[in-house]
Amino acid sequence: MTSLIAERNVEPWRRRLYLPAYQVRDAARYSGTAPQTVSYWRYRGGDLGPALPGRVKRQPLSYLDLIEVAFVATFRGLGVPLQRIRKARAYAAQVLNSEYPFAEYKWFTEGHHAMLDLRELEDDATIDSLVVGDAGGQITWEEIVGERFAQFDYEQDLALLWHVRGRNNPVRIDPRISFGAPTVGGIPTWVLGGRWRAGESIPDIQDDLGLSEEEISHGLDFEGIRLAA
Repeated sequence: MTSLIAERNVEPWRRRLYLPAYQVRDAARYSGTAPQTVSYWRYRGGDLGPALPGRVKRQPLSYLDLIEVAFVATFRGLGVPLQRIRKARAYAAQVLNSEYPFAEYKWFTEGHHAMLDLRELEDDATIDSLVVGDAGGQITWEEIVGERFAQFDYEQDLALLWHVRGRNNPVRIDPRISFGAPTVGGIPTWVLGGRWRAGESIPDIQDDLGLSEEEISHGLDFEGIRLAA
C-alpha cells in the first residue's frame, strides 16, 4: 500500500492515510489508553522490542498508525497479552507483505489470541477457518470467537471508518472527512468544543450546524465537556 502515496492520480484522502496528523496524546485519548502506553507500544516494548515497530520518535501518527494503536488497545482491553499481539502482527506483516496489517485486514479475538480470517491468506479456505496469528499460523475455528472489532467499518480493504466510542455514539474518525479529525455529522468535535467555550448555546450551535442536541452533547463529551443534566 505504501506505493499509493507516490501515485499522482490517487484520491487525496488516500495520501492522507500516511501523513503525520495525530499526536501521541490524541491517539491515546481516542483509543482509551495513556500516552506513555502508546509510546511504549511504538518505540520501546522491553527486550522483545516495540509491538508497532518502525515508527519515528516524536513524529505524529498517521491515520494508519492511529488505527494500529486502536487495534492494540482493543486487543489489550480484551485480555490478549502484548507478546501475542506482537507475534500476530509480525506474522501477518510477513505473510501478507503488509506494513500496516492491523489496519488492512479484519481481525478477531476470543480473548487469548489475535486471529485473522484465513480467507485473507488462502482463496479456497473453508469459510469458518481462522489463523491464529501469534501461533505461527496454527488453525483454529470461528466458533470460539467471542467478539469482532465492531468499532471499525471496512471499505477498499481498509479500516476506513472508526466509531471511536462505539456504534451507538455518533463520534467517528474517517480520513476522508475533515482530514481525519473526530467528527459528529461531519463537523469536527473541536469546532463544537470551541464554540461552546466561546459562550454559544446549544440551540445556537444546532441552528448554525444542523446537528441534533444529542449529537452536540456527544461531541462535547468527546472534547471533555460534560453538559449539566
